[in-house]
Amino acid sequence: MHHKYSLWSLLSAWRARLRLAWFDFRYPALRRRNQAYFKVWLGRLVLWGGAVVVGMLAVGFAQLSDLAIHHFRGLASDNPWWPFLLTPLGGALCVWATRRWFPGAEGSGIPQTIAEMSRPEDRSWKPLLSLRIIIGKIVIGTAAVGSGFSLGREGPTVQIGASMLNALHRLLPGGLHIPRTHMLVAGGAAGIAAAFNTPLAGIVFAIETLSRNVESRMSGLIITAIVLAGIVSQAFLGKASYFGQIAIAGTDREMALAVAITALVCGVAGGLFSRMLIISSTSWKGRMADYRRDHPIRFAAACGVLVAALGYVTGGSSFGSGYGETRALLEGDASLEWYYGPAKFLATLIAYLSGLPGGIFAPSLAIGAGIGHDLAPLIGQQDAPGMLLVLCMAGFLAAVTQSPITSFIIVMEMVDGYSVVIGLMAVSLLSSGVSRIFSQPLYETVARHMVARNGGAGGTGRPDAGNTPGAAPPG
Repeated sequence: MHHKYSLWSLLSAWRARLRLAWFDFRYPALRRRNQAYFKVWLGRLVLWGGAVVVGMLAVGFAQLSDLAIHHFRGLASDNPWWPFLLTPLGGALCVWATRRWFPGAEGSGIPQTIAEMSRPEDRSWKPLLSLRIIIGKIVIGTAAVGSGFSLGREGPTVQIGASMLNALHRLLPGGLHIPRTHMLVAGGAAGIAAAFNTPLAGIVFAIETLSRNVESRMSGLIITAIVLAGIVSQAFLGKASYFGQIAIAGTDREMALAVAITALVCGVAGGLFSRMLIISSTSWKGRMADYRRDHPIRFAAACGVLVAALGYVTGGSSFGSGYGETRALLEGDASLEWYYGPAKFLATLIAYLSGLPGGIFAPSLAIGAGIGHDLAPLIGQQDAPGMLLVLCMAGFLAAVTQSPITSFIIVMEMVDGYSVVIGLMAVSLLSSGVSRIFSQPLYETVARHMVARNGGAGGTGRPDAGNTPGAAPPG
């Protein structure tokens, strides 16, 4: 009886296969359409799954970074001299580990992503997006912040997202013909959306910063990935905005005055800051530059000493990304000294020079808040400085990145600042315009230099061309 049923099952299976083969032979157009639908849905599932993974990586990176800086601040509070040991040692170890195991993870990640989108077909090109770089960006980036360096995680999350979707691009069915650059844009923008919990800013970031040439037919693909990453971020971190609900008050005349002053001050400061970052990445010369090239680990340790000294002078407020200080200023619970903004400016510049993995988005927002804190009593808005603070945050970020639309939307979503959207738009556009007097666009300029240095057109193609810490781009 058992053999009878086994034989019958085998015959049934063969009969089903013959029926299916006859159906395919009889209706070839329907078979091709079904195969096309299968490829389309398989491609969508790969992209959506990648977006969910990007969101989870962004959440994990955020929680690890917050935990690391929390423990560091606790140690520094108990003994103010600990940072003079931990920060130099942590900086040296992070640079050594990055150069030893995670080359390409230095700096922010935004210029690397832009450079990969225009990479030449050159065998000497060293990949700037990979699964190994994801690990290095999270592990070393967390360790750098946990050592007290003034670095952010938002820029690195762009490289993490682009690396993940770059790896998944190989799994897409060949018949879909989805360009690799579209996957990189979707991954990078999803990273920004998840890191800041700002989906709209992720969409604008994709268009304004990563690529201005994405075909309109791909917009749905990119937006879907961004929204999915944002949903994952909100599922774990909640629906509250990045800095919570901020009370913003002020008359139209006060806003006009604040916009005019903020655009000028933040435009100049952000333009100079951006110019320093570009010079240190592309054309810094002299004894210090030579020392950084020849002794990168010692140089990182020296940067750690300076960061520790700034933290000691400021009572620890210059350590980390600046998220806590910025939120406290916005909520009116902080009594920071006037030198917080300048100290944060120097701490971020030094952290960037060290060659560590880390970005400048969150520190730039903190610097902007510090500038607003100093300007408030000068223009008579110290009683309700919330409006001035958010304007300075958007203005300084726009001046540094020269991406005004992305900047004002990020700040608007982070503080739920729809009531001052016109002021945010105006100050971002004006600050970005002022910044162009002093500096070229930061990310595009550094990305072009990376393409040339990394074996592209006009580059040397030397095997060691991309290994100097001076090559570490900001972001």
